[in-house]
Amino acid sequence: MSAGAVHLVSLGCARNQVDSETMLGRLSAAGWRIVDDPAAADAIVVNTCSFIRPAMDESIDTILGLAEFKQKGRCRRLVVVGCLPERFGEEIVAALPEVDRFLGTGAFHRIVAAVADAGPPGAVCQLPDPDLLSPAAGLPRWRPSSPSAYLKIAEGCDRHCTYCIIPKLRGRQKSVPMEILVDEARRLAAEGVRELVLVAQETTAYGVDFTPPGHLSDLLRRLHAAVPQVWLRVLYGHPESIDDRTIAAVAELPGVCAYFDLPVQHASDRILRRMGRRQTGAELRALMGQIRRRVPDAVLRTTVIVGFPGETEADFRTLVDFVGEVRFDHLGAFVYSDHLDLPSHRLDGHVAPATARRRRDRLMRLQRDISRAAQERYRGRVCEVLIEAAPEPGLYEGRTRFQAPEVDGITYVSGEGVVVGRVCPVAIQDSLEYDLMGVPA
Repeated sequence: MSAGAVHLVSLGCARNQVDSETMLGRLSAAGWRIVDDPAAADAIVVNTCSFIRPAMDESIDTILGLAEFKQKGRCRRLVVVGCLPERFGEEIVAALPEVDRFLGTGAFHRIVAAVADAGPPGAVCQLPDPDLLSPAAGLPRWRPSSPSAYLKIAEGCDRHCTYCIIPKLRGRQKSVPMEILVDEARRLAAEGVRELVLVAQETTAYGVDFTPPGHLSDLLRRLHAAVPQVWLRVLYGHPESIDDRTIAAVAELPGVCAYFDLPVQHASDRILRRMGRRQTGAELRALMGQIRRRVPDAVLRTTVIVGFPGETEADFRTLVDFVGEVRFDHLGAFVYSDHLDLPSHRLDGHVAPATARRRRDRLMRLQRDISRAAQERYRGRVCEVLIEAAPEPGLYEGRTRFQAPEVDGITYVSGEGVVVGRVCPVAIQDSLEYDLMGVPA
């Protein structure tokens, strides 16, 4: 199949988004034309997520929906890549006969051949070991026009949390060499990017697999020196691997957002042990206090799981008390997602789904009140806002240093003379539970 028009749908997390942009870069370099409309595509690619049950369902529904364009439209190839085929292997081939080729997480580099039907005969599902490849960093990426970009600094994970399938899907920790990341940061900055969001399975473990070991703080200092005009934001940290060196780098470097994304998952010592987490609730409290003392304007974000096997009402109350005490600026609560291939599936005491949902809703009601109070403290202050869009004349949307893309609220700016893609000082006049509103200062 000769190069034509290709449409790609990227599902799941920011790390998947980087993989999608890299695959589109490969396809563009091979002569394929990237189109936004699947009806105009000769080939369609779906980059899937299978981390939790809702993500699996969304992936399958998306595949089946896009298969309609192959059956009734101009599309001749449907390729499914990423975590869904990596998790379920050959059994997915019979379940989704509409798909022409499946590529696992170790086969992204084969995307051009898969779309062009140039692979080996009969190899419908290709699942090479993801640990056999180095992370695909520094390659050309086909990015949307945005002043913010993700920078994937590592792939894989060496931890063994009982609820998590990521090590199976992505392999061991594989950090990207620092020089490659600095070069990519310079290239993105030259393209107009004004915020780099560092992502990995565990960003705060960056460099532990190097010989000699590297450190996230060293990477932050190198990036800050290379692109001082660019905001640097770190997502997907881990409470156990963040240390004084990283906290100090955030405190000392003006270009690094004082934003700490540290998923704690729970606060009950008993549940943390069952999850395979090695910190206690007291240690987590101490860490959050340490960060706020060292970085007074720090913003804390976390995620928690409710309804984990064995979670009692007492365990849940411990979590509620912890959230009420720490008062995270941003928090996401998720109902435990079970599957046969997870070690946590074999634990006793599974919680009824209705009970887990009730606990999640109660926790999010508490967090809404906390978030509303956190937002109110910005009223009357002038904050830097990275302007990302202009939905209508005189109205702009952007984010402050304490709002991460896609997961937090946004800041609405009303006025004239505001430029998309630039940082604008904004006088905050009002706040909602998650969003802010202001005018140019």
